[in-house]
Amino acid sequence: MATKRKVRPIILITNDDGITAPGIRNLVEAVKELGKVVVVAPDKPQSGMGHAITIGQPLRMHKVDLFGDVEAWQTSGTPVDCVKLAVDKVLHRKPDICLSGINHGANHSINVIYSGTMSAAMEAAIESIPSIGFSLLDYSVEADFEAARFYVHKIVSTILSMKSDKHLLLNVNIPPVKKELIKGVKLCKQAYAKYEEDFDERIDPQGKKYYWLTGEFVNFDKSKDTDVWALQHNYVSVVPVQFDLTNYTLKKQLEKKNLFK
Repeated sequence: MATKRKVRPIILITNDDGITAPGIRNLVEAVKELGKVVVVAPDKPQSGMGHAITIGQPLRMHKVDLFGDVEAWQTSGTPVDCVKLAVDKVLHRKPDICLSGINHGANHSINVIYSGTMSAAMEAAIESIPSIGFSLLDYSVEADFEAARFYVHKIVSTILSMKSDKHLLLNVNIPPVKKELIKGVKLCKQAYAKYEEDFDERIDPQGKKYYWLTGEFVNFDKSKDTDVWALQHNYVSVVPVQFDLTNYTLKKQLEKKNLFK
C-alpha cells in the first residue's frame, strides 16, 4: 500500500528592510528546510512604515533571483502591501505561516506600534494566517545572525508542529550576543515604554528650516516579565500580540458607571 506523502507547509516571508537586506536572507536560510518558502518583500527599506497601505498609486511587482531556488518577488509597496499581494496574486491561497524579518534593530515594547516588520505579521494574522515577526537588536548590515537563525528555526519548527490559533501573532526579539551567551527563550509581556522625542532644527543651504526626528527610548516598566528585561538579560523575548485594541478593563468600568445611557 502506498504511503501518503506529507504535504510541506507554505511559508510566506516578508520584511520592512527591503528584499536585499541581510536579515531576510538569514530568515530564508533558517527555515527553508521546514517547508516551501516564498518571499514577497519591498524593493526598498520601509522601516517605521507601520500598517500603511498604498492607495492612489499603482503597485509594481516582479520576480527576482536572489535566494537560489526559493521563489521571490519584490514590490514597490509597503510590508502590508506585500502580504496582501502575496496572498492574492502570488500564492492564490493563504500560506500556512507568515514570517516577517529578520529586522535590523529592536521591535520590543512600543516599537511594535511603528514597526513595518510587525505590521506585516499583523496583516497576516488579520487574514487568519499564523504569523511571527523576528527582530535582532543590531542595526549593522554586518550583524552576526548565527544566534538569530538558530532561534528562528527553533521557534518556527515548534509552531509548525502544533495546531495553532489562526490569529496567532508573536513578536520575537533576539539580543545581539553570541549564541552561547543566550540563556533561552522567555515568554513576556510588552514593556511600558516610550520615546522622549525631539526635533533637531537645522538650516538648509537655501536658508530654509528642516527637522530631524531624534529621541531617547525610556522604559518605565521595571518588572521582570517584560520583553525589555528579557533582552537586557540575554533572553530571546516572545510576546503574544493581538490586533484587537479594545481596552476591556476600561470598557467594564465605563459600563458600570453607565456613562453613555
